Parts: sequence; C-alpha cells; structure tokens
Amino acid sequence: MWCIGYVLLILSFLPCGCSGDAFRFASYYGDHMVLQKAPAGAVLWGYGSSGAQVKILLSGPNSTQTITTAVNDGIWKVRLEPVPAGGPYNLTAIQKGTSSSKILLTDLLFGDVWLCGGQSNMAFTLAQVYNASEELADAPKYPNVRVFQAALEQSSVELKDLAGVEVPWSRPSAEILGGKDFTHFSAVCWLFGRYLYETLQYPVGLVESCWGGTPIETWSSPRVLQKCGLLHRVTQAGRRGGGHKCSDSEGSLWRDSVLWNAMIHPLLPMTIKGVIWYQDEANAQSNHDKYSCTFPAMIDDWRMMFHTGSDSQTAADFPFGFVQLCTYRKHTHDGIPEIRWHQTADYGYAPNQRMKNTFMAVALDLPDEHSPWGSIHPRDKQDVAYRLVLGARAVAYGEKGVSFQGPFPTSVQFYKNYLNITYNQMIRTSPSNDTFEICCSVYQKPCGSGSEWFPAALQEQDRVSDSVLVSVDGCSADSVAALRYAWSDWPCEFKDCPVYSADSALPAPPFIINRWPAHS
Repeated sequence: MWCIGYVLLILSFLPCGCSGDAFRFASYYGDHMVLQKAPAGAVLWGYGSSGAQVKILLSGPNSTQTITTAVNDGIWKVRLEPVPAGGPYNLTAIQKGTSSSKILLTDLLFGDVWLCGGQSNMAFTLAQVYNASEELADAPKYPNVRVFQAALEQSSVELKDLAGVEVPWSRPSAEILGGKDFTHFSAVCWLFGRYLYETLQYPVGLVESCWGGTPIETWSSPRVLQKCGLLHRVTQAGRRGGGHKCSDSEGSLWRDSVLWNAMIHPLLPMTIKGVIWYQDEANAQSNHDKYSCTFPAMIDDWRMMFHTGSDSQTAADFPFGFVQLCTYRKHTHDGIPEIRWHQTADYGYAPNQRMKNTFMAVALDLPDEHSPWGSIHPRDKQDVAYRLVLGARAVAYGEKGVSFQGPFPTSVQFYKNYLNITYNQMIRTSPSNDTFEICCSVYQKPCGSGSEWFPAALQEQDRVSDSVLVSVDGCSADSVAALRYAWSDWPCEFKDCPVYSADSALPAPPFIINRWPAHS
C-alpha cells in the first residue's frame, strides 16, 4: 500500500506529458460517484495524450449530453450542463487521436456534494460510536448517500491530483463505514449525510479529507498564513490533537500547508455544495491566540479557490459548517475555552458579521469521560451530526422555522446583588453554581488573562423564560467588570448544561462579556 502511494506521489510531480499519456479520469471520479446537481454544473477532468480530442457522453433519466474538448499539456477538462437531482447515469469518455481509448463509468448520481475536513474527531469512524452495530446495520438502507475518502498524504508543493485514495466512491456498507479506527470513513461525515438525505430525499455525496492530530496551519494555504502572521513556521501538534491510536503523527512537527497542498488543493475542480469541519483541538495550545484570524481566513480562502477551481460552479460563498469543541479534561483552563471563542471569530455564535453563511454545532455538553479512545474523542457523534444538519437546513438550504442556534445573550443589566441576562430566545434553565462566572475590578477596563474569576450562582432555576438572574456575591455591583459562561474545558456533564433553548434543546454556547471596552 505504501509503495503504491509513493509511486503516485512521484507521478504527481512529473510533467503532465510524462504521466498523462494514459487516458484516465482524475483520482476522485469513478463508478457510484455523486456529482453536484443543478443549478451548478459538475466539472470533470483527467489525463490524456496532448493534442488528442476527448468526447464525454452522459446518459440517464433526465439528461443526455455530449461534450468534446481537447487535451492540452496532458490534461482535459469539461463542465457538464446542470443536471437535476437523481440517477443513475452512465458517463463515457472517449479519446480520439494517435492513441484511442474508452472509459465507462456507471451508477452515477446527481445530488449535493459535501466535503468533510478536520482532525481526529472527524476521522472517528462509525465503528467507534455509541450503538455502532445498529448504525452499521442501517448503512445499506441509504444507497443514495455515497462516500469517498482521500488517503493521508503530505506535500511541500500544491498537487494537481490526489496522491492516493483510501475509499473510492462507494455505496454505503458496514465494511466501508466500519473500517479501522480513525483511518477509514468518518462517522460525523456519514451521519451528517444520512440525516441530510432524510430531509432532502435526493442523493448526497460525501468526500472526506482529514487527518488526526493536525493543526489548522497544515490545512491553510500560504495566503492564509501570511495574512495571519504565521508564514514559514513549524507547528507542534501535541497529543491532545492526535489522540489514542490516531495516526503516526502524534506529537510531531507539522509543516505549513502540507495538507492543503496534498489533500485539499487537488479537489478544487470538484463542484461542491459546502463543507463541514471538525478540528481545532491541535490548536488549543498552539497559536490559539491566532485562531480567530486563521479559521475565518481559511474559510475565505477555500471559498475563493473552490469557486475559481470549479470554473465558478462552486458558490463563492458556499456554506461552511463546523463543530465547536467538546471537552477533554475536567477542572482545567488549558486553551480549549479560548479556542471555542476564537472558532466564532470572537463573536460567540455563527453565522456572524465576520463569518457569513456559516453554521455551528455546539458540542460542549457531550463529554465522554470513559471513551476507549480518550475523553477528547467522545462517542456521541449522532448529536454532533444532527446539530450540524439543523444548521445546514437553515443556512445552506434556507429552510424556514428550523431552530439551529443555542441561546445567546442580547443584554446584561447590572444590579446591586445580581445580573439580569436576557437571551435572544426562550430558554430552559437548570441548577448551576459555577458555570456562570464574574470578574471584579476597581478599574473600568476589560478583564485580562490574569484576572481572577468567581462563581456566579444561577437564581430562579428550573424555569422557562428569556432571561436569567445570577448572583454577584463577593463582588460589589460597581466593580463587576465581566461575565462569562461555560468558560472551562469541561463546563457541564452529558446534556446537563444550565441553559438550553426551550424549543429545540440546543445548548447555549460559551460567551464572555466585558462591561467596559478596552481603552484605545
């Protein structure tokens, strides 16, 4: 397996004429694939003999197309006219010239294609989740949800095509989805696609490209890193991101952009609907102060490059969903609360003014202290995927009336003995003595990293309202400088945070509110 991947990697660096005489599709096209449906047009490309003509014939229930193009510098590329959702289709590619060849791809579907990226919690397989046997047995019931997975590869330069494929386009099966821990197909990706299909009722294609233990710098182009002041650095990704049995790169040094080059850049010609992302653990103690720059900048860059690479068929503002980090260790303040905040570009919620057309699945109430793969790898991926799908339905598909965001404060009123926090929706509260915290200061300025925080007990518990009262005991009313919520690695037990939305039982995300702005 290693030898095959190495040969493919070497071939990818050869001039197109040297590796391209063999007529073929690029690595991520094949039988059973899903291509992006109308209104976008799917892009197809591959290799051939320079100067030859390539004819593409598409035939199926709702569309018949014939397109002819030339092979230039060993590469051919076409864009299909938009095709409505459905199938199956056959696709025939014929090269005519000095070297005639024919390729037939069968059982193709048109639907929505979603790219799934990130690190080990995205790589976590269906065989590792709660109720794994039941989930695996259900998989074949969804033949119109198809999967593809890129192989783990790195490159110091941007590759034209993937250097390797772990799972070629496939119909779902227990064997495909229940592969080796952390190295086969993603549970979050699969469950997201399955739940989404139940809403859409048309094909969904899932493309996984992720690697455990990886910091965001590896998935970002030099443009992103330069914008955020991180170009030409080597990032230490500690064991927190790699986890148990995750990859052979635990605790290793990661070079900038090596996974952008090898595992994202080759996919740019693919027309996609959107992206879901589960990463960030590896940055909790590595450049976490820069994450509010790198994450939004990476999203912007991916959008620009997929739009350009697909001949403008992928939307320039395609929807981007992400998972806000779950938990790792109790009784610590080790960078994870700050990363959760920075994941939202310091707004606390998504979408927001900096991160438009995004959606977030809050996961801090899904801890798993006894996970066989370490507490940083919780087994409840079903709720994660379900919350992502709520966001996709509302943001990506514009479905009205879908509650997809947890409650977030709209105002805080400061009184002598308590604070009144008003939320943007009706909430349900439960007992809490330490999830809310206050910072005291005799100076009218924001609380900093060295400030001392005190628990602020929640009053009037177990009720439905749009506001809560928290005590300010131990701090005079005039000296309450800041308020924060769920600002620890492990703020609450399983589905037992103090604040949830009343209608959809979604957890409130963490927040921090300073009473006074920073002095200019």
